[in-house]
Amino acid sequence: MTNNILLENQYKRTSLFEKENVNYLVRVLKRFNTVPKINNINIITSTKEPDVFKIIPNKAIIIGTSFLNKPVLALVYLRYGIEWQLWYKALGENKDDTLLCDVAALKVTQIFYKLLPKDDKEKLEPLNFTLLDFIKSEAGVDIDAITKYKELQAIHGIDNTNSEFKESWKPIVENLAMPTEYLLMSGGDLRLNIDEVGLLNKYGCRPFPRPEAFTFASSTATSVSNFAFDKTDKVRNILIGNSLKYGFEKTTIDFSELLKTNLRKIFKLYDGCEIIFSPSGTDSSLQLAGITQITTDKEITHVLVASDETGSGVPGALKGCHFENTTALNHPIKKGDSIEGFRDVDVIKITFRDENGALKSTEVLDEEVYKAVSETHKLGRHVVLHTMDQSKLGYQSPSDDLIQRLNTLEDLSMQIIVDGSQLRLDPKDVKNYLNKGYIVTITGSKYFTGPPYSGALIFPKDVSDAIHAVKTKLPVGLTQYYNHSDWPTSWYCAEDLPSGFNYGSYMRWNAAMVEMDRYFKTPVLYRNMGIEMFCNFVEDSIKEASFLQPIYGNESKSKSYDNEEFGIRNIRTIFPFFVLKDNEALPIDKVKKLYTLLNSDLSEQFKDSPLETIGLAAQKCHIGQAVNVKYANNIPSAILRISLGARVISESWVNRDISLYFRNIELQMSQITVIIKKIELILSQPQLLD
Repeated sequence: MTNNILLENQYKRTSLFEKENVNYLVRVLKRFNTVPKINNINIITSTKEPDVFKIIPNKAIIIGTSFLNKPVLALVYLRYGIEWQLWYKALGENKDDTLLCDVAALKVTQIFYKLLPKDDKEKLEPLNFTLLDFIKSEAGVDIDAITKYKELQAIHGIDNTNSEFKESWKPIVENLAMPTEYLLMSGGDLRLNIDEVGLLNKYGCRPFPRPEAFTFASSTATSVSNFAFDKTDKVRNILIGNSLKYGFEKTTIDFSELLKTNLRKIFKLYDGCEIIFSPSGTDSSLQLAGITQITTDKEITHVLVASDETGSGVPGALKGCHFENTTALNHPIKKGDSIEGFRDVDVIKITFRDENGALKSTEVLDEEVYKAVSETHKLGRHVVLHTMDQSKLGYQSPSDDLIQRLNTLEDLSMQIIVDGSQLRLDPKDVKNYLNKGYIVTITGSKYFTGPPYSGALIFPKDVSDAIHAVKTKLPVGLTQYYNHSDWPTSWYCAEDLPSGFNYGSYMRWNAAMVEMDRYFKTPVLYRNMGIEMFCNFVEDSIKEASFLQPIYGNESKSKSYDNEEFGIRNIRTIFPFFVLKDNEALPIDKVKKLYTLLNSDLSEQFKDSPLETIGLAAQKCHIGQAVNVKYANNIPSAILRISLGARVISESWVNRDISLYFRNIELQMSQITVIIKKIELILSQPQLLD
């Protein structure tokens, strides 16, 4: 075909590139970055046939130039074509099975279409194109009817009318025929769903890269990085090919075990440590609650330290109650109802702050923990002590001295759980806890900035062996929450869990481990220097802003190591602060509004201002969500948080050049300055907070 040009080389100064359209076109092109990258597939534009859309299997996608005048339509069509080529490559030598390509590409593109912004979908609404009509269909993919869709076959020119959809393909399509961004938001709960305007979830981030935002929200959740997204997208491609070649179940089990093996390697864990993946930190608490139900015949009391700075659903989960209205396996349930099979337990909550909002001292917290454990012990009950390292505001409790004191209690029946969900820990810290016989809860979505809802439990060998010996099944209600594949296969207690797989959880963990791997590849000297350099700057910047008031002082944090030994847990990396207006802390609702405005483009509200102000207003700044904390004399307020995340380090070391590394750290420090200036800008226009 003559007059064909590679898409990247196609640029004509049409009306599409006029000033008012450029930002729109840039936004569409950014979304194209989530489309899989496939080697040796050219995307070619045709000027001779401007209305053509054609797939040349294993070689090219030809799209007419008329599509380029409708960028969203071109984006959707190219998403279909590239997905088709991806599955065609995965077929290996069985190139006659193109029916699978038609089914998978259509399903993926239907989901991709649903994840488009509302404005983009409205642009496609009046258009009448055959493939687009299939994609917009609310009915989903009708496998039985798809062989009759001659129009789909015409796109690639291969007749598969007489083909049959193989039974072995069904689980592959069900689990892997989804855009990677959709996989990253599946298998959790409704909080991962994104809105159709800003494409943000409840945590203010999204399941595909958002490089335009300045992001220091690792205390809450972070949008996946371009690097981790691309790596995870490639893993999906590999899994599709392996599933077709070796079978879906074998491929998935191997992948799950590989993830656990990689996590052990990253944290240098010894053999015998078992790992359970969970959709979230609260799910980890529920898993622990279920295990405790079967490992002791005694009455159970959970002592929950830092109950005011852990997940809001944790106390309910420990009691064996539903903490949302749907489970990670998408079963509808009612929040607050008891989960079948759990016997009653007690939960003692120990808060970091007193009734006036003041932070308790280490001594006071230790005494409260000792009293709770010792009095429960006197009743002959089994104690599950949930310790904190570190909380959402950066605190740890109880102290090592308190733990040693508890160990002097005679015949104490107690299991210690370390809430390390922030994972602001070095490998030595995790190993230290496991060596003491503690169970450790972690996530890959806080410090290491993986996609939200990637939780895990790590069990020391002795504890795992004890659970392995138990011949009682887990509470039956947990079959609505977890698959058998997520648990150690040797544990009898988990045998009744369903046989499915949570690919959303696996993919989120894959992305998180990509971040962990590149973080630990940064030489430890430069890593630690970068951490101190960045954190010192954040601390000083907040203190110097007259309209911000940090809630941390020179408080000491309980440490397991000498102060001379640097460790991520020995330095403050979460910086919470009140926001002041006229020397008074903003009320809760205005702090939450400020958080949302920071994460939004406000340029329209400042359109008559100088360009510098417009640019500042436009910058999206994602920091840690508001946490309710009382201010001064018992005044209800909330704090925001700026936090160090692993990406500050790993993305600065990208060129493996020392001078560039520190320059890159400085560039991210300058982003902190912008965030604080934007807070000040918003405060200067109080009507924005109304």
